[in-house]
Amino acid sequence: MGEKTILVCDDESHILNVVSLKLRNAGFRVLTAEDGQEALEVALQERPDLIITDYHMPRLSGLELCRRLKVDPATALIPTIMLTARGYHLEPHDTEDSGICRMLSKPFSPRQLLVTVNEVIMSTEGQLVLER
Repeated sequence: MGEKTILVCDDESHILNVVSLKLRNAGFRVLTAEDGQEALEVALQERPDLIITDYHMPRLSGLELCRRLKVDPATALIPTIMLTARGYHLEPHDTEDSGICRMLSKPFSPRQLLVTVNEVIMSTEGQLVLER
């Protein structure tokens, strides 16, 4: 199966560090970005297996990042987990046209995030097998 690559994008360095550490300890290759524009560039270059992005970020919001990835055939199938402030929710049409497959409210536990990451990766691997 090989090592899975996850791109983590958040402008809060402590969240970036905690999430990256948890994912690396679980055996993932982790790429990081501190704003949406940087994340877009990294995603286009590296084609990660999964993207975890904050909603509120400078230069490009998490939602705008997801929309741009979705319209590019090279990145359209990359699943995304969106991190949002507690109590904030996206409209269904926002998640449908942007490839967001899960939402997690901050603060979240690193363990909860890892469970979500594994569920998303397992479900997308199942889809990839079905699409062949």
